[in-house]
Amino acid sequence: MRVSFNRVASRTAVDSARSTLAALTVSVGTLGLAAAAARPGLLALVDQHAAAVRDSLDGDRTPLTSAALAGYAEGVRAAALEHGWTPPNGPVDWSHPEWLLTRLVAVCALARALDRH
Repeated sequence: MRVSFNRVASRTAVDSARSTLAALTVSVGTLGLAAAAARPGLLALVDQHAAAVRDSLDGDRTPLTSAALAGYAEGVRAAALEHGWTPPNGPVDWSHPEWLLTRLVAVCALARALDRH
């Protein structure tokens, strides 16, 4: 039995996107979302960032996908690295998180919502 190339490529892309989002969740998402659950102000900030990500990905017109979220996160992170950002080396102060970490936590929140549907 032969499987069309499109099906294989799509499956690989989905797996790659899920892997990217899982790594992001491990690196910042789990702790960031836990901190947001304990801090209403941070939760509101993450929600605002999630709305901006949805808007950027035209999420009001087309359903968000893991591939779109992974691509967005990789693009934001790559741009930040090009501009001299370095990932945190140690615990993050979630009382005043930097913009990029808040944005990435928002991507994790959106990915978590995808998994629930």
